[in-house]
Amino acid sequence: MKVKMEDVAKLAGVSKTTVSRVLNKRGYLSTETVKKVHAAMDELNYRPNVVAQQLFKQETKLVGLIFPTVNNPFYGQLVATMEKQLFKHGFKVLIGNSMNDSNKERLYLQELMAHQVDGLIIGSHNRGVEEYKHTNLPIVAIDSIMNKDIPVVSSDNYMGGTLATELLIDHGCQVIIHTNDPEAIKSPAQRRRQAYEDTMTKHGLKPIVYTLDFDLNKIEKQKRIREIFQDHPDVDGMFISNDMDAAIVMDIATQLGRQIPNDLKIVGYDGADMTKMLLPNLTTIVQPIDDMANSAVETLLRRITDSHYRNDQTFPVTVWQGKTG
Repeated sequence: MKVKMEDVAKLAGVSKTTVSRVLNKRGYLSTETVKKVHAAMDELNYRPNVVAQQLFKQETKLVGLIFPTVNNPFYGQLVATMEKQLFKHGFKVLIGNSMNDSNKERLYLQELMAHQVDGLIIGSHNRGVEEYKHTNLPIVAIDSIMNKDIPVVSSDNYMGGTLATELLIDHGCQVIIHTNDPEAIKSPAQRRRQAYEDTMTKHGLKPIVYTLDFDLNKIEKQKRIREIFQDHPDVDGMFISNDMDAAIVMDIATQLGRQIPNDLKIVGYDGADMTKMLLPNLTTIVQPIDDMANSAVETLLRRITDSHYRNDQTFPVTVWQGKTG
């Protein structure tokens, strides 16, 4: 027979209301009363109805995370760090891999709302997901512009674009190509492109930008990158928008007989711990991923208790010097 709250109350010699107050930590309760209730629970092996407690407190202790994919060192480290930090604060996470598919993201959002999550941290770049305007949920975005009232956590993308381009120029590169997401994607990461173009112009060099969608499959990316080398056989420097694409560029460049870094220098962007371990030769702009993740969690927790709280955060970047730049 399932043990009920009434059974606990009877054994502890208190009312059902008192047991409920002990479980939900509401109102004044003497130490002796709390001990009696917990002793009765232990003796009867009583397990509280978690759903009922959540409804009573109007919280679920669940946070939704929607990111393009965790099969990428940058997003994987972000999600792992946020999950660890949220767990410390008593929250569990539900993760959705949107793959930059707006329909998939919309379904994930609806599902998370159905689970009555207490808040969301978003890192996807889909456009036109109207549901974000009507969730009434605390939301924080990482490197993504959602709505005007949603705080954004990002690295200093303009600083990163400047550092990458200046580094290539300082090493003698003259024909420098930059790859980035389509301009229609509203993200602070677009400032990398602006910094690249500004820096190239400042040095009297011609900016050359190629669109390389994040969500293209590997075969399509390889095809696109080969086209870049065909269009610009004289390229001697490349600033790639993320480290995974930089790895593909390095592989294709080697296949085409290019000597890295002797006649082709490459700078990536992200600098996740796993990337630096697996691609130690890749020069890259390092985002402080753990700091960004912790800031997003801190901001979300503040917004859960104060819906008007907003604190955009921009973190400085650094250079990881490998042998490709």
